[in-house]
Amino acid sequence: MKYFFCRITFLSFLLATSACTQAAFMAANLPTRFDDMDVVHSLAYGPEPSQKLDIYIPADAIDKKLDVIVFFYGGRWTYGAKADYRFVGAAFAEKDFIVVIPDYRKYPQVRFPVFVEDGAKALAWVYDNIATYHGNPERIHVAGHSAGAHIGALLAADAHYLGNEGKNRSLVIHDFAGLAGPYAFTPGEPDLEDMFGPPKNYPDMRVTTFVDGKQPPMLLLYGDADTTVKYANIDKLKQRIKKSGGCVQTKIYHDVDHIGLLGALSWFNPQGASVGQDLSKFYNSSTQKRSDLMCTQVKK
Repeated sequence: MKYFFCRITFLSFLLATSACTQAAFMAANLPTRFDDMDVVHSLAYGPEPSQKLDIYIPADAIDKKLDVIVFFYGGRWTYGAKADYRFVGAAFAEKDFIVVIPDYRKYPQVRFPVFVEDGAKALAWVYDNIATYHGNPERIHVAGHSAGAHIGALLAADAHYLGNEGKNRSLVIHDFAGLAGPYAFTPGEPDLEDMFGPPKNYPDMRVTTFVDGKQPPMLLLYGDADTTVKYANIDKLKQRIKKSGGCVQTKIYHDVDHIGLLGALSWFNPQGASVGQDLSKFYNSSTQKRSDLMCTQVKK
């Protein structure tokens, strides 16, 4: 009963607090347990202060070679920190994944495509080093939410980013799962126009520009109550992948908004959205080959 009242108190607090505030992240992370996992903090994948990552390792990972999830967080390419997403690391470490959460440089310090280039550098580091932490470099799953989904999807679709790091995209990225990513939008606000402009550069920031059927399989998740990222982004990318003969699944969650889709990975999941289970099922649906993945479209 005491736990029930504590949970209700936290739910009320989150509902009354902007989901982008530090207080909300503190509440989301507070119930998270880390006693059955190891966390390695702030490993450098590059020379810049923001080029650091955290690794979440299941406690029983010794003598195992576990699948790896590299999660890119959102924040309008402007704000956010890996420490805010401890609940994501814990959620998937509990499911026996190694989880890597990188920081990256952000606007206005940098503009597009620097944050995507940081993502490529982080992925290259993971590919080269994750075996030391009991991860399998042949099974690196990329995930992201919002702006982080945009970064991850571009890395999966546009092979030149990893190519610039001396890596083969098809060897490094096993598959990609995006939560409410702005994959095909046109900047319409001053900061976004400055971030991605001039307009002649806009095609380079759209994931749909680079889809050719050779990209890794993708799972695109979306909540139908999302007012931050339009559904057209998911639909345009899905249609482009299908037209190119690529592998894509989609799933729509009823009455789930932009933050609720991410929050479903934490204890705060009022709609009961099965995001964590669906991601795990997608990542576990293949054996050693990408061609084993089922590419049937799923809707809810």
